[in-house]
Amino acid sequence: MKLLLKNCDILSTVNGEFQPIKSGFLGIDGDTIDYIGKERPNAVYDSEKDMSGRLLSPGLINCHGHTAMTLLRGIGSDLPLQEWLFDKMMPIEDKLTAEDIKVGNALALLEMISTGTTSYSDMYFESETAIENALEAGIKANICRPVQCFDPNETYSQNFRAAQSKELFKNFHMAGNGRIRVDFSIHAEYTCYPHIVEAYSADCRELGGRMHIHLSETEKEQRECIEKYGKTPAQWFNDLGTFENPTSAAHCVWVTDDDMALMAEKGVSPIHNPTSNLKLGSGFAPIPKMLDMGLNVTLGTDGAASNNNLNMMEELHLASIIHNGYTHDPVLMKPAQTFKMATANGAKLQGRDDTGALEVGKKADIIAFDLDRPHLYPNLEPLALLCYSAQGSDVCMTMVDGKILYENGEFLTLDREKIMYEAKKTVEKLYN
Repeated sequence: MKLLLKNCDILSTVNGEFQPIKSGFLGIDGDTIDYIGKERPNAVYDSEKDMSGRLLSPGLINCHGHTAMTLLRGIGSDLPLQEWLFDKMMPIEDKLTAEDIKVGNALALLEMISTGTTSYSDMYFESETAIENALEAGIKANICRPVQCFDPNETYSQNFRAAQSKELFKNFHMAGNGRIRVDFSIHAEYTCYPHIVEAYSADCRELGGRMHIHLSETEKEQRECIEKYGKTPAQWFNDLGTFENPTSAAHCVWVTDDDMALMAEKGVSPIHNPTSNLKLGSGFAPIPKMLDMGLNVTLGTDGAASNNNLNMMEELHLASIIHNGYTHDPVLMKPAQTFKMATANGAKLQGRDDTGALEVGKKADIIAFDLDRPHLYPNLEPLALLCYSAQGSDVCMTMVDGKILYENGEFLTLDREKIMYEAKKTVEKLYN
């Protein structure tokens, strides 16, 4: 099936650099972009779709979150991270069933797909439920079951989380024609012991996996790791072999210059979570310095309990402005730079070299913005418009692999009414 999107503004890229097109054409052959240009292509398409008044961009890639935590949205919103996590989050999470988690993830998919996310990375337990939902929804997902250990005497073979993670990888990695990727995950330094981390990191390397961790989110985490081990969390993970795998590291708020140099050397991709870091008072990640050092910086929402939404357009907006304000430098963060963080850089982190940009030969992972909004007129500089003006609610179409998942308020692969009904029932059960 060949589809031509016509009369649309297109945020295309040429040799990795953005090249906006006004009133152009984008052709799709099956799941792949086969034409982008100002002029109508010579090829014949099975159908044409008029996209007048729309701006097409690559889909957004949410590189860090805990989707089922939509069910915990708003809980403990006035607490610091450690208290929030151990006193508020974990007691409720202990009550969650696999079915509850599936409902929470489905609710998250509604939110993400309708605000332009075409691929996401998720760190949570009962991961099979997220995979089932992603396959049904048509979205791309890198799913991981995080490993933790709270007993220093527990052996690696006794750690059921590691066993579940490896089984998940063997059963589901590359499912759905590669839309589903299964990653390995260590929750954090402070929730695991070295002997578990070392053995699990070696298994990840042997199986050819990718690793997803939390890293140096708070000053307390950074300080206590140095007190315990005489090294920072980044050095600790590196010494245990974790960074021998392609690694994505969420937060990285308190990393040192030496940590960043190590991460650059090992190819670790930092995930910037500006809303979560601001809400929890964690601080400002040194993103400009990371970019200057050549790190592949990406964006993520974190979970809905610490954000409190999964709107990547909000993360894009904050990442574009907070570092300018913090450093008193109005030109520090460039729109092209931050938009790549939300798209191409995220694709690289997920190990997906066929998405993250509107280019011939890339997968048709495309979102459309409705330009017929007062705050989106005039569209003189598309990148500035997306970074500083556009909202998640301006997304009017979300397409993955050439298939439309959401258009003009309607979900085409998910039953919104059923998901909302089940979410309400689950919330009633959890909190009554």
